[in-house]
Amino acid sequence: MRPRVGVYGGTFDPVHTGHLQVAQAVCHAFALDEFLFVPAFIPPHKRARQISAPHHRYAMLVLATMSETTMRVSPVEIEAPARPYTIETLARLQAAAPQSQLFFLMGADSFAEVTTWREHERLLNEYDIIVAGRPGYGERATLTDLTEHLPSSARARVVDLRGGLEPDSGGFAVPRVYLTDYVAAGVASTQVRAAARQGGQVSELVPAAVADYLAKYGLYRNNERNDCSEPNHSSVH
Repeated sequence: MRPRVGVYGGTFDPVHTGHLQVAQAVCHAFALDEFLFVPAFIPPHKRARQISAPHHRYAMLVLATMSETTMRVSPVEIEAPARPYTIETLARLQAAAPQSQLFFLMGADSFAEVTTWREHERLLNEYDIIVAGRPGYGERATLTDLTEHLPSSARARVVDLRGGLEPDSGGFAVPRVYLTDYVAAGVASTQVRAAARQGGQVSELVPAAVADYLAKYGLYRNNERNDCSEPNHSSVH
């Protein structure tokens, strides 16, 4: 069987326990051999607000995953000479590990907008997609409702794992789109930033090493985000 590698991109400003819970659940359900967190330099769709400097977000991810044997942090986007789109990042990771099967993890909100992403049909056709919804994700919606925005070729390859189901251990010959609802992640990065800014407790929201890092460098205090500014980008994902 080909090595299975999960890819989880995002700002991670900062990484929190919800991110780790989702990663752990996906690693278990999909029997992943490796799981990559890929912090964005400054994602195009978030240029309207300031983002903490990449080295801070990268360092916090490294600290958060130190004890996780299957997880590591990839600097592929931080080190990119240009600001890559998701499809470009995945292509670069695939080229570096041509024998691996990549599983790209995205949230339900992102999945609902995936057809606005650059080369979205290529993304859906060439890579396995895992949609991480919370428990009860789409419980009042039919599978058709949740996937009607997809191209017909992708709709035919959707695997509904809602209700805690796990994928076929044998896998499929062609990439699939998996709808999941494994984790009730009740934490958001905005919540962590607000607590840190007000001098509140963040120890229940982030790993202990990340809480220490926030305190040491005073991130998010008094709106001091140790930010880096970048010009606007014209597109999304």
